[in-house]
Amino acid sequence: MLGLLKDGDHTAEQVLTTLDLADRLKTERRAGSEKPQLIGKNVALVFEKPSTRTRSAFEVALRDQGGAAVYFDSTSSHMGQGESIEDTAKVFGRLFDGVGFRGYAHHDVELLAEHSGIPVWNGLTDTWHPTQALADLMTMREALGRPLQEISVCFVGDASDNVARSLLVTGALVGMDVRIAAPAGYQPEEATISAARHAARGLGGRVTVTDDLESAVRGVDFLYTDVWISMGEKESLWDQRIADLRNFRIDAAVVTATGNPDVGFLHCLPSFHDDATSVGRTVKQKYGFDGIEVSDDVFRSPASIVFDQAENRMHSIKAMMLKSYFPSIGATL
Repeated sequence: MLGLLKDGDHTAEQVLTTLDLADRLKTERRAGSEKPQLIGKNVALVFEKPSTRTRSAFEVALRDQGGAAVYFDSTSSHMGQGESIEDTAKVFGRLFDGVGFRGYAHHDVELLAEHSGIPVWNGLTDTWHPTQALADLMTMREALGRPLQEISVCFVGDASDNVARSLLVTGALVGMDVRIAAPAGYQPEEATISAARHAARGLGGRVTVTDDLESAVRGVDFLYTDVWISMGEKESLWDQRIADLRNFRIDAAVVTATGNPDVGFLHCLPSFHDDATSVGRTVKQKYGFDGIEVSDDVFRSPASIVFDQAENRMHSIKAMMLKSYFPSIGATL
């Protein structure tokens, strides 16, 4: 039984067959012909961090497939505070058939997997976000109708985060042209870049990490970004970060610089693209942006497929869970 703790844990073939299955499940769900195969499976969702898409994706996927979820937030479990992670994992192994974890330290999800004896899926840690990468790849392949080996994507902005790290490694593994455009100090660490380049060897993936935005986006199929500022973060950190990243904001000029009239825009969400949030309002008043990491006109443009991407979190997580229990399950309709 395979869980998913970090990008690179699965082979390229395992990733691609999971995406094929996700495509099938999406088609079946829309046609009303999906057959539940997780009947009787109970999954613990341990979420130290709040979530909209990840929690919804796990819970709806399980319900569609006849399984059930029990949700634990930071206040409804003793794990890590009144009880060790090892002890909690052993209890979970007796009561549940799987664990979805969303939290901080990556070591915690590894402990859960080591001591529970059941599949554990990483819905986000400070280091990796592999379920997001699955949805990203599914969305890009779906949008273009081409194999991933013929698709290029450029992540722009703060690429030191878990989303960029996962995209780089998993994209390279399946043969994509993955580019990072970010200033020094906001690029993935060298160990991640090396891991991505090693993963790229199998199917001919290409890895580029640079601070030259113009060259990085030229001819790319997709632009991708993530927030620069986290909700609840001290405003004292904003000035430096925005000063460092303001030239790596995706706006109409960056879209034009791709030279691709059909370029797509991706974002893992949530996004500060307007002043409809407290953070967005504060930044607009202080810095004059109509959006932080992406301008509002790009976010709302026809190029934006961020809500397809959000929906695909559920289909790809569903496929991931099914492959954990039934590795040989196919994608034939």
